[in-house]
Amino acid sequence: MGRGVLAAVALALLVAGCAPSGRTSPLTGLTASADAPVLAVKVDNSPAGRPWTGVEDADVVYVEPVEGGTTRLLAVFSSRLPASVGPVRSARESDVTVLAAYGHPALAFSGSAPELAPTLAGAPLATVTPETAAGAFRRDPGRRAPSNLYADPSALLAAASSAGGATPPRDVGFRFGALPAGGDVVRERTVSFGSAEMGLSWDAVRGRWIVEPGGGGPVVPATGGDPVGAATVLVQRVTTRPSAIRDVAGAVSPYAVTVGDGDAEVLRDGRAFPARWSRPAPTDPTVVLGADGRPVPFAAGPLWVLLVPV
Repeated sequence: MGRGVLAAVALALLVAGCAPSGRTSPLTGLTASADAPVLAVKVDNSPAGRPWTGVEDADVVYVEPVEGGTTRLLAVFSSRLPASVGPVRSARESDVTVLAAYGHPALAFSGSAPELAPTLAGAPLATVTPETAAGAFRRDPGRRAPSNLYADPSALLAAASSAGGATPPRDVGFRFGALPAGGDVVRERTVSFGSAEMGLSWDAVRGRWIVEPGGGGPVVPATGGDPVGAATVLVQRVTTRPSAIRDVAGAVSPYAVTVGDGDAEVLRDGRAFPARWSRPAPTDPTVVLGADGRPVPFAAGPLWVLLVPV
């Protein structure tokens, strides 16, 4: 299916009214407060940053490529807010484009490269950092910097109100429904980002894909409980290009191109479904279509989106 045809079909499906309505969250397909604001937080995904705090409560988690073939998380909250989230790390250019589909969310991060500041200032985001809301952040003396910064999500949203506030969830393209016919039985999958890997294993008892970053096994939240997992994992293959941003060591930060179209794979219920993703413009939803040209339904619940470089 060509790029133009794919985009036209995607937009037609959106106009046809496929979006969840009422009190069903467009981010999870589950019942949630209709007016709860959206908060995105940049979270460390290095070995030093694990175990995470609060990530298990996110509606959507994006795994983004960053410097040196490693990754960082962009955790999106609305349905539930944990008491704490972290370790909080710095923003990247990719975050701005990913979040453009969400309307005007809050974005919390520890800082950013100076070159990125104008882009962040001009984006439809309510940004919150330790410089603008010191009371919302704390350092854990038991962990080493920079992987020791944590934030209170409720305080983050309160601080975001002075930066234009955060809007409730809107349709970002996800479609939820029963397990479709077909697909391949898959119990384990390893996805490579370069020097970093993300392992996935299907847990039929919990109905979750358990995430295993770096081959280090499942991640139990810092506060305890079940391993972190997702009802659905979207493996979204994207091109990357060097950005003008460099980290403190001088390494070039890759920019994940999430506008356009490309190959994808939907993992749910222990099965894998090949797909194509399409997003004509930054403010448009990302539509995921199967070989039949129809949306591939996700399982209701938390979603992880792996932005995998091609």
